Amino acid sequence: MTASTMSTSVQVVSEQLAPAPAAPGESPRRSTMPPAGSQLPERAPKAPAPGSIVPSHYQRCFGCGPDHTHGLHVRVTAGEGLTVAAQFTVMEQHQGAPGLAHGGLLVTAIDDTLAGLNWLLDTPAVTGRLETSFRRPVPVGAVLHLTAEITGVHRRLVYCRAEARMNAADGPIAVTALAVFVQVPVQHFVTHGRAEDVEQAKTDEQVGHYLQHLEVNP
Repeated sequence: MTASTMSTSVQVVSEQLAPAPAAPGESPRRSTMPPAGSQLPERAPKAPAPGSIVPSHYQRCFGCGPDHTHGLHVRVTAGEGLTVAAQFTVMEQHQGAPGLAHGGLLVTAIDDTLAGLNWLLDTPAVTGRLETSFRRPVPVGAVLHLTAEITGVHRRLVYCRAEARMNAADGPIAVTALAVFVQVPVQHFVTHGRAEDVEQAKTDEQVGHYLQHLEVNP
């Protein structure tokens, strides 16, 4: 991918993520909502089976990586159709205000849950936009039950939504989110990632099949 091609790609993605112009007297359409013409894709043949653990996209990821010492260790489970679920327990080290979860860490947990949806399509993708609404305080010791689903795909954009409920799958809603992911070629990570980490990722059984054929410039 040349520099000019990447520049054009970034410009196109930026235009796609921008809110659509509104008619007089109307609010602009939120870009995290699927536009007209979007479709619900088929679940990929190689997608994790319903009830199975969705692989971490990187072993050292702060959100879902099992090898990150101080990470959140979010484990995502594949659901039926284009859905996933996860749980996240708020620990003492996750505090923001005294006794309450840090909002940024809650966003991280919900972002990683949403990211698990891309395994169902078997296509690499990155977060393009994430809009989060905090509905109630989340205290230390709470267990968040997170669910996410794909709501539409348009070109390279994957639209999805998620919610986190307190202490039970049907508990009170604590956080909701709308997001759009951008499907990218594997070269995206080689171009922008630190070389030694990309090399390390090649040894990861879960992601190595995406990266093993690529060479990293010294």
